[in-house]
Amino acid sequence: MSDVIQLLPESIANQIAAGEVVQRPASVVKELMENAIDAKATEITLVVKDAGKSLIQVVDNGTGMTETDARMSFERHATSKIRSSEDLFAIRTMGFRGEALASIAAVARVEMRTRTEDDEVGTSIIIEGSEVKSQSNVSCKKGTAILVKNLFFNVPARRNFLKGNPVELRHIMEEFHRLALSHPQIAFRMYQNDIEVYNLRPGKLSHRIVGLFGKNYREKLVPCNEDTDELKLKGYIGKADFVKKSRGEQFFFINNRYIRSPYLHHAVVSAYEGLIPEGTFPFFVLFVEIDPKHIDVNVHPTKTEIKFDDERTVYTLIKTSVKKTLGSFNITPSIDFGVDANFGRTELPSSRTSGMTKADRDYAQFKDFDRLEGNRRKWEDLYASALENETIEAEVKKEMAAKGTPLSLTLDSDVNKVETGNEIRIDSASRHIFQVFLSYIATPVKSGLMLIDQQAALMRIYYEQYVEMLEKQQGGSQQLLFPETLELNPSDITLVTELEKEIKRLGFAFEYFGKNAIVINGIPSLIASESGSEVFRGLLEDYKRNFLELKDQRRENLARSMSLNSGIRKGKKLSADEMKSIIDRLFACKNPNYSPNGRRIYFILGAEKIEELFNRKL
Repeated sequence: MSDVIQLLPESIANQIAAGEVVQRPASVVKELMENAIDAKATEITLVVKDAGKSLIQVVDNGTGMTETDARMSFERHATSKIRSSEDLFAIRTMGFRGEALASIAAVARVEMRTRTEDDEVGTSIIIEGSEVKSQSNVSCKKGTAILVKNLFFNVPARRNFLKGNPVELRHIMEEFHRLALSHPQIAFRMYQNDIEVYNLRPGKLSHRIVGLFGKNYREKLVPCNEDTDELKLKGYIGKADFVKKSRGEQFFFINNRYIRSPYLHHAVVSAYEGLIPEGTFPFFVLFVEIDPKHIDVNVHPTKTEIKFDDERTVYTLIKTSVKKTLGSFNITPSIDFGVDANFGRTELPSSRTSGMTKADRDYAQFKDFDRLEGNRRKWEDLYASALENETIEAEVKKEMAAKGTPLSLTLDSDVNKVETGNEIRIDSASRHIFQVFLSYIATPVKSGLMLIDQQAALMRIYYEQYVEMLEKQQGGSQQLLFPETLELNPSDITLVTELEKEIKRLGFAFEYFGKNAIVINGIPSLIASESGSEVFRGLLEDYKRNFLELKDQRRENLARSMSLNSGIRKGKKLSADEMKSIIDRLFACKNPNYSPNGRRIYFILGAEKIEELFNRKL
């Protein structure tokens, strides 16, 4: 039998290594920008075209490389950061793998120009598919400029797996955000197809957050700082009322390196327990400084996962620190109503508090007549609403008793069948309908009493209507009397560009206004809300939240996201005609049993269940 095991050619070995390092254009951006940061650059410019598929360029003013170092940097396992195995557990630099440039050069056409401060001329190297095409001396500025063209040109199968430009650009911007946040002292610029997307000046972390995500973040940030023997924690967390339905604005940095850690993410979110709605996510940018000997960053090829030698202690310290911050800035409920997270303590007007002791001033805020009067009116409205519901139910029972109608009333109109096979018959002429807790619609049916979740019902109704609009490529629109301007961050603008055709088919009419804003001129005719910008923002947030579950189902995701933002909310009082309309439209749907997000829409309390509640047997 002949020998079958052979050494792989260098070009194939490099392509295999590239598969671990270079997954998409964003991977190239990450590696090149990390190298620029390690080169002590104070200015870094990123240029991408065709979402990085045709061109990625990173230019820095760092230390640059000598001619020998420039050539060695493209060799596998070549790095300036590691000299011994002990160095693996004392890493504080970004790029240290020794595979990045070699892997990139294996699957693209790469041109590098670099010069140190001491050299009079720089070095130019051109490599295609791991093959060095040329190396020469050139005149260039101090620092390094790397051009990556036609990514995966020699691996067409890998190129075919890339997503559309908007998706790939969004991944690039995510990497840009992480590096820009972790190094606010560095100036960053980003250009996409010759259009400036970001121009970030060096400054404080808070300024960098506002520069990346928008001015509305300025008033929503709370500083979080903790210094212990085990670790140092610093950064910003968002207020409890500043949450989103989708992930993506949660950033953890360990020794200035971005990491993904569901364990530490849970530590932060659990500190918000009881303060934010379920299924929402707070904003945070947190930096943890810890001795490198207590962590292992060489766990994953992309270096975004990390291991701690004592995870439980880190978890507890982070959760405690965030919870302490929320409490100290009066974000959690407390007796001290005078503290604001941005401005510190605010006192009552001096004209009312002059001459008072501190105890008197603290008590005076509870004697505010206007506040008490407002609370009294709210209690009266609540009592009146409850009394009205009781009156309606009493009238229904009285009318049913006068007619001698049993609870399991046989009604006329055959509408649908539930999953159990029970037949639902509703009399459209003399229907008895009432609202329970301003959230549920109750009506008698043949087999008992049916309770309908009004919010889930409308979600189902709107969902099927939006699906039909997207299939027919047209939707009704209502023009706004006063157009609304909506400011978005660059990543959301990219998402809008990606979904523009579908969003307009739903009934939105909008146009771009400046670099990071749109003007909404019309909204879908089905929307009950008067705020087009609120619904539009909610659509984007829900789309991003559902993206992983519905990755390749754009229409499904859009229809579901719109249905979540178009319906009647809990606590809304409905007229009899509105309740009747909801029931009619619900049972005209293809699937009236469940909402688009899987919630049960209605239940039927049968005679047996009702008898059981009263400990009676039929």
